[in-house]
This record gives sequence, C-alpha cells and structure tokens, in this order.
Amino acid sequence: MQVFWFIPTHGDSRYLGTSEGAREVGFDYLKQIAVAADTLGYEGVLIPTGRSCEDPWVAASALAAVTQKLKFLVAVRPGLMTPTLAARMAATFDRIAGGRLLVNLVTGGDVAELEGDGLFLDHAERYEASSEFIRVWRDVLAASHDNGEVSFEGKHITVKGARVLYPPLQRPHPPVYFGGSSAAAHDLAAEQVEKYLTWGEPPAEVAKKVADVRARAEKHGRKVSFGIRLHVIVRETEDEAWAAADNLISRLDDATVTRAQAVFAKMDSEGQRRMAALHAGGANRSREALEISPNLWAGVGLVRGGAGTALVGDPKTVAARIEEYAELGIDTFIFSGYPHLEEAYRFAELVFPLLPRRVRDKLPGQVLSGPFGEVMATGIVPRASQS
Repeated sequence: MQVFWFIPTHGDSRYLGTSEGAREVGFDYLKQIAVAADTLGYEGVLIPTGRSCEDPWVAASALAAVTQKLKFLVAVRPGLMTPTLAARMAATFDRIAGGRLLVNLVTGGDVAELEGDGLFLDHAERYEASSEFIRVWRDVLAASHDNGEVSFEGKHITVKGARVLYPPLQRPHPPVYFGGSSAAAHDLAAEQVEKYLTWGEPPAEVAKKVADVRARAEKHGRKVSFGIRLHVIVRETEDEAWAAADNLISRLDDATVTRAQAVFAKMDSEGQRRMAALHAGGANRSREALEISPNLWAGVGLVRGGAGTALVGDPKTVAARIEEYAELGIDTFIFSGYPHLEEAYRFAELVFPLLPRRVRDKLPGQVLSGPFGEVMATGIVPRASQS
C-alpha cells in the first residue's frame, strides 16, 4: 500500500466556496506541506494541473529541492506540449530529483479550458491524441538509455528521429499514472500505463472499473495496478468527523453551488458526470443524501471539480474503509484534506498506525532517535497511550 498526499496549487481553505479561512498559495506554504508529507512518511504527492493551478512542473521542481524522499506525481498534457519535449522534461526532473518522478497523463475534460489553451479536439479525438502522445513519450525515453531515436507517424502526432540524450534514472521511464471513466480511457489504460486511477466512487463501482481495466489489459498481455483519489476527514470520534464535514461546506450558499454545477455540466468528462451524479448535481445537501456509501461523503464535489468525495469517520473506521478498497485491488491512495497542512499531520498521526506494516514503518518514532511527545517535569518521557 502506498499513501500519497496532495499539494493544493489551486488554493486552500477551511471552508469550501469562500475566502474565509483561506490560505495564500505561496511557495512558503506549499513548501510546508511538501516537507510535512516528506517527514511524516507519505510516499509522494499529487500536484494538480489546469488553468486554475500554478504550473505543476515548476512547482514540483521547486519542491523537490526542499524534500528528500517524496515522489512527485506531475502531469503531462497531450495537445499542450509535444511528447518529445515532455520526455526531456521528465528525464531532467527524474535525474535531478534522484528518481522521484511519477507521471500523470491528463487528457482533460473541460472544453472551455482546453479551447482557451488552443486545443479544439472532441472527446474521442483527445483520447486518440493521448494514446499517440504517451506511446511516443514512452518509446523515446526507453530508447534514450541506448542513445536511440524514435520515429512515429500517427493521426495527431508525428515525429521523425526523436531523441532524448540524457535518460531518466528510472528504467525504462518513470511510471505513468492515468485516470478516466469512459471506455476509451479504459482502453488507453489497459494498453499503455502502469497505474490506473479512479476517483472515489462507492466500492462496488470501483470494483467494476478495476475488473474492466484488468480484463482489457489481459487481452494485451499486460498487468495494470490501481489507485484511488479521495479526500479524507478523520477525527478521534465519528461525531467529530461528521461535524467537520458539515463545517467544511457550512459557508456554501445555493448560488455558489448552482454556478459550480453549471460549469461541471458543460464538461464532456465521463468521470465528472459520475461525480455529479453522486449528489444529484447538488440538489440535496443533507447528510443522508451526501453519504453515498458508508463513510463516503460527496460534499466536496458540490463546488470542486474532479475528485469530489471524502472518507469521513474515526481512525478505525477510515482505516477499515481503506482496507475495503485495498481488497478490491487498490494499492495506491492519494488523499487530501482541508486545510492540507494540518490534515496531512492529522491523517498521518491518526490513521497511519492502523495501516499495513509497510506504511507504519515510515512513521516518525519507529526508529527511536529520542523521546516523542513533550517531556514532562524535565525528565519524564511520554509513553504510548493505554486507552
């Protein structure tokens, strides 16, 4: 099991949909989150992409310099960059960061955003272009280890004698992650990527996705691993966790939700459509309506695009829900919480000790370098809780 955190380059707050309790997204704050994730033992961090975010490659490059073990899941965008340029960027980052790059292939589903960036392909064409893009990207990086070159002629992408002179540390290339809910997305995942990512849907729906991608991959003689993207709201008790969930959306008004859902409805993303369906487009915001599966809450998706669900509960309950997804074949969990700095600590401190040994071994204090906790009366060392 791998546990990742999230770098909020599009903003952070205590309350969704308002500037109240918001954080300035400057380098100092992002650095605090990255260093916290690195210190706490998270495997890596996802850096989002899109016009609402700071550039992920620039942000990741800066944060790699202030961290030691943390891996960075950074997006490549077919149609917005050429595959050979993206390959050079990936190789350089991987070399400078000591093999800590993971690549997130993002096709995109917001038509208005894509057109603003000069990309005018429809849904089917974007997946065709993404398939050609990642094929060239993979091939040119694999060839770079032997100083080779690649030529390719496709419908959307053509290269002749493409080369990367400085190969990545990871062979044949940094692992490729990819998410999408359409049949075209599942085909692409089955054929070309190392890890398929799903947003946080109920376990039964996630199981269907895993089975479908796995079956498609087997037809190509391949194996794909699986990850999930979720928010998390964990507190010491169930009541406290649900109160925190209610508080997160307590400043939202109907007009804000309506505006956000209108934007999401114009997207041609199957994943976004499925997220909106979980809460009926924001029509009902009661606790009962938003808890779409035990401890799976769709409140975040009222105004946030992309991943819109959160695990909510006390530590044992949240750990149990994580194990349920793991039993379906999910081995990578990408979490986030508001605000991201405090919640990185809270989740690590409350839930990490309940996860499998490989995760627990990374916790501070497993290799004792001194007392952990506040020393009392100048010499009494804290002991573990007996409760």
